[in-house]
Amino acid sequence: MPAKSLRDLIEFARRHSPFYAEAYRDLPDGVSDLTLLPIVDQKAFWAANVYPDNRLLTGPLTDAGVYTSGGTTGAPKFSPWTRTEHADSVTAFGAGMVRAGLKPGHRVANLFSAGEMYGGFLYIEHALHNAPVENVRLPIACHASDDSVADLIAYFGVDVLAGPPMKLASVAAAVTARGQVADSVELLLFAGDLLFDDLRPQLAKAFPGAGIASLGYASVDAGLVGGPVPGDDVRVHEAFPDRTLVELIDDTTGEPITVPGVRGRVVVTNLFRTLMPIIRYPVGDLGEWTDTDCRAFRLVGRSDEGARVETVAMSTEAIRAVLAEADPDRAMSGMQMVQRRWNSKDGLLLRLACAEEPPPELTQRLIDAVYAAKPLYPQSVEEGLVHPLAIEWVRPSELVLHPRTGKVLQVVDERPHP
Repeated sequence: MPAKSLRDLIEFARRHSPFYAEAYRDLPDGVSDLTLLPIVDQKAFWAANVYPDNRLLTGPLTDAGVYTSGGTTGAPKFSPWTRTEHADSVTAFGAGMVRAGLKPGHRVANLFSAGEMYGGFLYIEHALHNAPVENVRLPIACHASDDSVADLIAYFGVDVLAGPPMKLASVAAAVTARGQVADSVELLLFAGDLLFDDLRPQLAKAFPGAGIASLGYASVDAGLVGGPVPGDDVRVHEAFPDRTLVELIDDTTGEPITVPGVRGRVVVTNLFRTLMPIIRYPVGDLGEWTDTDCRAFRLVGRSDEGARVETVAMSTEAIRAVLAEADPDRAMSGMQMVQRRWNSKDGLLLRLACAEEPPPELTQRLIDAVYAAKPLYPQSVEEGLVHPLAIEWVRPSELVLHPRTGKVLQVVDERPHP
């Protein structure tokens, strides 16, 4: 389906989606200004996207593919795409790969996660199939052992490794542990999380001839967001022309940011995705404009919708619900996610408020509950990709507050950001 004008997209959504009809009920006909529309409330959005009584979709599921972002206990986030929407998305993403450095004939090892309806591996595989240059695709997936990936790099003379940052790093460690270097690798393409500078020496040691670039910016729920911008700063992206509209929103005022260097929530509108419309949807990241025309934006961390540890999405609402269920005596009176990074790996601390000393067994029970709800987290711990989940008990007054509003910050990102 070709991209719609913003005005047509809004009218289509409000006419066919009960969720958007309700959200836009007070708007006049013919609205074509994004700033007149409410920003999507994620909790309400996903509450409407349930089966069989779906109030979000604009039509029945008759010819669609469905991805999931992992979701929450009892309420997974299912994201359907029609055949044409998916084809349009991966074609745009494949073109972005060429901007990132994919060249004709490159042999590409796809190291993203596969199975259980996760979208990363399949999405990248389709994008490579639809890229505007010929390429050789090696669909290995993230679960393959690092040693086997190192063997395949040597056997096939792999030119490009595409995967999450920590998988790229663990493969690099396997190569260097052999006392070798992989000279054939020309390009490392990452997605799913930010690639921090502390990984670069490890990557350079194993892949001395490789450049590093972002594959692009997309998510299962929001879909296509931004394409990579060539340059030294791999965090910089820009909206896909005629496909996506990206805004940066001030978290206090709710107004769009129009000057460079000011951080705000990344909000995306997708002009061609109509089965599950994405209109002013908060992606969950923070960004800042890098130019006065507000075209290119730099990703600088996660917003308060949730944290991401390596590639494991941790929704604040979901984790809070998990903790509450595992804490029937309600010892916890507040929660704050703290993202940290040390020894070249990400870690997550749950800072929990408690008026009195919590029961001694509660900490481990809460950790076990989160692991049960998010099995990819302990799996990533076992694979050495992230640090184990930790819990810190504090008094309610010790939670970090927003300096201007006094509100408790849901996510505190203490990782190094230049």
